[in-house]
Amino acid sequence: MTTENRSSFLRRHGTRLALSVLVAVLFWIILRGGGLPVIPDTDAFRSVRWWTVPGYAAILAALTFVRALRTRHLLRPVARVRLREILAVSFIGFLAIFVLPFRLGEVVRPALYHSKGHVPFATATGTIGAERIIDGLVLMIILAVALPLGIPLSPLPDHIGKLPIPVVAVPAAAYTSLFVFVGAFLAMALFYWRRELAWRLTGRVFGFVSPRLGQFLASQVEKMSQGFRFLPSPRLFLPYLAETLVYWALAALGMWLLAWGCGLHTVSFAQACTFMGVLGVGIIAPGAPGYFGAFQGSLYAGLALYLAEPTVLGPGAVFVFLLYVCQLSMMAVHAALGALIDRDLVSSAALEAPASDHA
Repeated sequence: MTTENRSSFLRRHGTRLALSVLVAVLFWIILRGGGLPVIPDTDAFRSVRWWTVPGYAAILAALTFVRALRTRHLLRPVARVRLREILAVSFIGFLAIFVLPFRLGEVVRPALYHSKGHVPFATATGTIGAERIIDGLVLMIILAVALPLGIPLSPLPDHIGKLPIPVVAVPAAAYTSLFVFVGAFLAMALFYWRRELAWRLTGRVFGFVSPRLGQFLASQVEKMSQGFRFLPSPRLFLPYLAETLVYWALAALGMWLLAWGCGLHTVSFAQACTFMGVLGVGIIAPGAPGYFGAFQGSLYAGLALYLAEPTVLGPGAVFVFLLYVCQLSMMAVHAALGALIDRDLVSSAALEAPASDHA
C-alpha cells in the first residue's frame, strides 16, 4: 500500500478508527471493572494441557480452508475464478474482517475480486452478503438447538462477574437473532426472485432526486442481485450448505477441544456449540478492532449459562484468552499465506472503499 493510498484511507476512515479505539478502551474498562479478566493471572495457566493449543490451531487451519473453499460455489455463476485466487482473497479478507473496526473489513474481499477484474464490485458484494446471511442463519439454528441441549443452570445467574447483566438475556438474544436471520434469508431470496421489481423501484424512487442517480443505483441493484444466482441451483447451493455445516462443525469441535484443554472438563459438545453461537451473536454489531471486548464479553456470557462463577473466572478466563489469541494468530498466518499464494493481490484495493467506477 503506497503512502498516498494509506493517507487517503486514514482521511476517509480516521473518525471511525478513532471511535473504534475508544470503544476498545471502554470495553477494557468495563471488563476490568466487572471482574472479567482479559489476561488471566499466570497461575491460571498451570493446569492447561498445552498440546490442545496446537491441536486447536490445526483445526482452525482446516476450517479456514473449508470456509474459503466453499466460496467457489457462490462465484461459479458469475465469474471464473481460480482456486488459488479464491484462497488468497479469502485468507486476506478473513483477517481484514477480524481486525478492522466497524466492519470495514467486509469490503476487502469484494474489492479484491473487483481489482482482479473478475466481477463487478456490487456483484461481489451480493455474493459475500449472501455468505454472511447463510452463515448467520446456520449458526443461529445451531445455537437454538444446542442451547437447551447443554442444560443451562437453573436458575440462571442475575449477573456476569460483577456486571449486573442477567444471563437470561443470552437466550433471548439468541432466539431474537434467529428470527432476524430467517427474515434476512427470506428477504435475500425474495430480492433475487423479484429482482426486476427491485430494479424498477430503485430507479423510480431515486429517479425523483436525480435520473442519473436512479439509473446508477438501479444498475447496482441489478449487479448485486447477480451475486445470488447460486440460490436456485441445487448443484451449487447444496454443496455450499454441506461445506458450511462442515465449517461450523469444525469450529465447535475446536472450541470443545480447547475448553477441555483449559480445564473445563465438564463442557459438552452441545455447550461448545452454544459458546460458538453466543460468540457469533456478540460480534454481529460493528465495534472495536479485533472485536475486542465484544469477543471476550460474549464468551463469558456463554460460559455463565452452564458453569459456576469460580469456573467461569478461572479456567473459563484462560479459555477465553487462548481462544482469542489462537484465532487472531492463525488469521494472521493465513493472511501471510494468502499473500504468498498470490503476490500481486496485496494492493491498495484491499483497504480502499469502492468508488463509483467499481460498477
